[in-house]
Amino acid sequence: MRREVILLQENMKWPAIFVLLSICSQAAAQDIEVSVFSATSKSAILRWTRVYGASSYKVIAAPQNSPGNPVGYALFGPNTVMGTINSLSPNIMYTFTVAALDNAQEILNIGTIDSSSAPEVMDPLLTVKSKDSKTFIVSFSLKTGATSYIIRLQNPNRFIRENIVSSSPAEIESLDPYTEYSLSIMSVNSGGHSQPSSPVTAKTGTVCCPPPQLSASSPSNNSITVSWAPVANAVQYSLSLYKFAWNTTIIKHNTSNTNWIVSSLDMGSVYVIKGFAWDPEGRQGEDSLYINQMTRPAVPSIANVSMVMNNGLAGISVSWERDEGVFGSLQYHVMSDQNLTCNSTSSSCTLSPVGCGEVHTGRVSTSDEAGPSDPSGPVVFITFPCPPQSLAVVESTEGSCTLTWDTVTHVNSYTAFIKRGDGAEESCNTTSRSCTYNCTCGHTYLMSVMAFNQAGSSPEGQVLNYTTLPCCPEGVSISAVSTDTFEITWTVSRGAELYQTRAADSSEVILCNDTAPVCALSDLSCDSSYSVVVTPCNDISGCNRACKAHTQITAPCMPMNLMLTQRNSSCFSVSWTPNNRLANYTVTASGDDGTRTCNTDGNSCDITDLPCGSNFEVSVIATSPAGLSLPSYSELLETGPCCPVDLTVDQVTQAMSNVSWSPAKGAHTFITSLTSTRGHARCHTMDSHCLMGCITCGTNYTVTMEAISHSGRRSNCSYEGYSSSACCPSGVRLYGMAHSSLRVHWRGAGSTHSYVTELVSSRNNYTCTASPWESSCDVPNIQCGDVYTVVVAPLTPEGSKVLFCAQRIYSVSCAGSNLGTVIYRGKRSVD
Repeated sequence: MRREVILLQENMKWPAIFVLLSICSQAAAQDIEVSVFSATSKSAILRWTRVYGASSYKVIAAPQNSPGNPVGYALFGPNTVMGTINSLSPNIMYTFTVAALDNAQEILNIGTIDSSSAPEVMDPLLTVKSKDSKTFIVSFSLKTGATSYIIRLQNPNRFIRENIVSSSPAEIESLDPYTEYSLSIMSVNSGGHSQPSSPVTAKTGTVCCPPPQLSASSPSNNSITVSWAPVANAVQYSLSLYKFAWNTTIIKHNTSNTNWIVSSLDMGSVYVIKGFAWDPEGRQGEDSLYINQMTRPAVPSIANVSMVMNNGLAGISVSWERDEGVFGSLQYHVMSDQNLTCNSTSSSCTLSPVGCGEVHTGRVSTSDEAGPSDPSGPVVFITFPCPPQSLAVVESTEGSCTLTWDTVTHVNSYTAFIKRGDGAEESCNTTSRSCTYNCTCGHTYLMSVMAFNQAGSSPEGQVLNYTTLPCCPEGVSISAVSTDTFEITWTVSRGAELYQTRAADSSEVILCNDTAPVCALSDLSCDSSYSVVVTPCNDISGCNRACKAHTQITAPCMPMNLMLTQRNSSCFSVSWTPNNRLANYTVTASGDDGTRTCNTDGNSCDITDLPCGSNFEVSVIATSPAGLSLPSYSELLETGPCCPVDLTVDQVTQAMSNVSWSPAKGAHTFITSLTSTRGHARCHTMDSHCLMGCITCGTNYTVTMEAISHSGRRSNCSYEGYSSSACCPSGVRLYGMAHSSLRVHWRGAGSTHSYVTELVSSRNNYTCTASPWESSCDVPNIQCGDVYTVVVAPLTPEGSKVLFCAQRIYSVSCAGSNLGTVIYRGKRSVD
């Protein structure tokens, strides 16, 4: 920081200062935010954020194409956050740098921004011409680097207005007429705008007087009235009238008045009007703007009147001859003396809603932008007739019915419609008020009558419903959906509104009433025969009691009093109380090990091939041609537990063995026994192993087991015999011998086992093996002066050492170079 402060001293050269400021700007944190508030051709106003601890701010400007050559700088106090830097050149891109300095003039923070200076000052406007009393056309020389231009205008009241334009020439509109303005121009780029050029003066309006402000209207379908406010200094007005889309003037008119009535024009046509004023010296004023005025349309002529239906509403459709020669859109308006109206831009319109039997008098008028035409002549129209009322049916003879109704006004004829329930339809046309048709039993008839006149048919009126006695159902089907429920279905019966279903046996009657062609009869007795009848009914004609009955048998009864008897370990006999007249029975035993079944027409059955250690749920279902019974209440069946597949006996000590076995399915506890002529051992455990004492070494044992389930079922298991390990020798002694040898002696002569002797000290280990029938072993080259642990153990037939024989401890002293005294120190069990 010291080098930065020195280089920022005011007496340093500018290039070095700028270079080091650039270096500092890369190293220092960019905490100062710099923005350009405004710029001119030779100066820029910068704004920056305040830095805590700053005593001053230094601002430097350098061209981007020559960053090492700054063109100006400025210094500001600690409370200043906006300042101006001068000595800039027009239309140049600069890098502006703001550095915050502390009291020692060391740099705290730096901020930079790139911006352009404004273009150079423009030359004065080349020409300013008055296009009309409110518009100037200006031209000027373009400046390199300028993106747009600002035309500044000042009127005599010193009101300043600025217009932004992009090129020359340009139009300045909406000025005050006949007013002198002072005009200057400024060039604009991304940095700002230049100073205004030298001003020039010009005046709007070069004619004698402003244009008249014309307005027009059409009082009739062939005339137009034009009027305007008086124009200052005007003594006469000239007006011209053109027909739209024509190329020549139709009428020219001079007047000193401020209105003009033009007649004998085409109906529904557009006319274009303009004018100007004359002053007393005969000078022509400025032309007015063109205005358009349309004449009113011709009176329409009604062509047709008819009845229509729209969204369910009746209406009177009125149509007319449309005048296609008029300009623009026409609006037609239809009126009825019944206070109905409608509007349209096409050649028809509908008066809605209208009712039946009404008489309407209608007129049509049309309008355009100029106003409405006169109404057309009246047209009288009678609407469709009202529907006949008080319909009634008389069944004069069997199969013949007569439909009657009341008389309706404004009617030419009637049509009666008879629709049968199966879809068949009849109709008859008549001018009287009755109609005869064929009616048969088992049908519902819907009857209606419509009246007709020249306007059309009446709306749908009263619908009469007449129903004959319903027919018996066809396709009656009875199925047993459960042991005590029948579901009866049938095809829909003609004329039926309600069905009564009745099931009866020798002791009870069950009823069901429903409107659907299906019925469920529940709570029936099992293994019984029922007579089922379906009777159709309706509210008008009652019920048809002549329908035939159907016989159905219910499902067999549920087997009761289920009993289980075990025949052997894999077979159970299942029995129950017979309670059906004729049925077959299926016994099912379901469990984790699958399903077993047996079938019979009696009351017992054997379930065989049941695996050990399994639980089954046993139930019985009766079957007959009528279906299946409910399953009986279930009973639980449990087979005896399985025996362990693997059993192992390991000798732990001379008098103790560990018996272990593999898991056994269904077994909860085990009783394991070891039996010999020399003793017996037994244990009862939930584990898969057992530690058994009082076992004599060198003895053959018989191994048996009893596996017991949770509920106490037992399975007897037997295994191969077991021989305990050979016995450890007794009376082990250690004797010193010549030539640094030791003799180990024990009692065990006559044994068929070999023995191994081990002597272990902290420094040496010795081993020797004795053959069967031997009771001693010599160990040569013993190291004296040490304590030895001595173990003598028999070898198994496989050659491994019995591990549970006791250890004896001896100390062996030295006597010169020979072994000294051998001292017995005691014994301990094997670890």
